[in-house]
Formats: sequence, structure tokens, C-alpha cells
Amino acid sequence: MENIGYYLFLLAAVIVAFLIIKKVTTCVVKSVVLIVLAVLLAVVYYFYLR
Repeated sequence: MENIGYYLFLLAAVIVAFLIIKKVTTCVVKSVVLIVLAVLLAVVYYFYLR
């Protein structure tokens, strides 16, 4: 029974780490999509509208 505090702390740390990783990855995914979209627009401009 003395390890219950340790397990509760470990569970809380895993939940917080999951939430932080989820927030960071959504931000990274949005940034990657924005960069890819900018590159595609530049390619279309360079090859078709120049």
C-alpha cells in the first residue's frame, strides 16, 4: 500500500504528458500543412502563372 502515491503520481504524469504531446502535435501538424500549402502555391505560381 505504500506505493499507491507513486502509482498515482505516475498516472498523473502520463496523463499530463499525453495532453502536452497532443497540443504540441496539433500545432506542429498545422505548421507543416501551412508550409506545404505555401510551397504548393509557390510551385503553381512559378510553373503556371509566370
